[in-house]
Amino acid sequence: MELKSEYMRTEEKVIFALRELYSKYGYAQFKMSKFEEYDLYVKNKDFLVSDSVITFNDTNGRLMALKPDVTLSIIKNSAETDNVQKLYYNENVYRVSKNTHSFKEIMQTGLECIGALGKYNICEVVTLAAKSLEAISENFVLDISHMGLISSVLDGIDVDIKKEILQYISEKNTHDLVALCEKENIDSSIIVALVNVSGTSEEIKQKLAAIPFGANSKEAIEEINTVADILTSLPENNKIHFDFSIVNDMNYYSGIVFKGYIEGIPTGILSGGRYDLLMSKMGKKTGAIGFAVYLDFLERFMEETKEYDTDILLLYNDTDNLAEVLKTVDTLTSQGSRVLAETSVPDGLKYKTLLRFE
Repeated sequence: MELKSEYMRTEEKVIFALRELYSKYGYAQFKMSKFEEYDLYVKNKDFLVSDSVITFNDTNGRLMALKPDVTLSIIKNSAETDNVQKLYYNENVYRVSKNTHSFKEIMQTGLECIGALGKYNICEVVTLAAKSLEAISENFVLDISHMGLISSVLDGIDVDIKKEILQYISEKNTHDLVALCEKENIDSSIIVALVNVSGTSEEIKQKLAAIPFGANSKEAIEEINTVADILTSLPENNKIHFDFSIVNDMNYYSGIVFKGYIEGIPTGILSGGRYDLLMSKMGKKTGAIGFAVYLDFLERFMEETKEYDTDILLLYNDTDNLAEVLKTVDTLTSQGSRVLAETSVPDGLKYKTLLRFE
């Protein structure tokens, strides 16, 4: 039986839409176990959205964990090949929800592109990130940055100082950034210029060209320019921006990174990028880029944007012919309406049409 989209929750509609989207681009579904050895997450805790992990002892004494992340498991189980592997997933993960601040089973969807990546693969993943946001809401923004460019600008700076600078970059806090650089005798001019650069795909090339980057930034800038040229031709291009305050962990990410936002939610619901350094750390000699859509952030959005709980509220009395009431409900639902039959109007219910059974 085909499930009509109007009968699905918003989260379910999103999952079906994204599954169809990724399949059209040749991505195969990846299925995995609910458990992984806890050691996998301990070694890569900085990569996780939350470092809180639910653990238990297996029957053989191994310390296991309910998976808080999917990417690490995909990397662990991926075979090294000269081909490019394109995978997507819809998996439950177990971590602390930002809404409830307690452990929760959360549906996460996303994709990974692993192998000898070319510029097309990078642009395809960025494009799919934009289309994923569009499947949720037409009011979206995808912000793109490049960790290779940021890394080149911060080259030679002490690790602890670099970490503090990255925090200021992410906050666009140029005041404290300049103060820190002055204290550490670091020239902050190019760093500040990069933080203040943002714009569309058409604008970014010219803006970057005006900054006197060193030779070690050349490769990153060339990749940014190539991606910008390709993105310019996309219908979603007006909602894609370059913003170099977007940063991810430099221990894992090495190239293009991005975050996605939709109107009505104060935090990003999509995050991803190229994570060759994570692949190397896990013993894989290949490249990888991907992203995840955090569906738990949609909960508040779903409640606020839901116009009606039901199309028709049908009120009846216990003395009515209940067989006829059921027949009426069946007739209305067969016409494509969502119908709720009640003896009185439930508190707080949003309905489109009120009918009384006679």
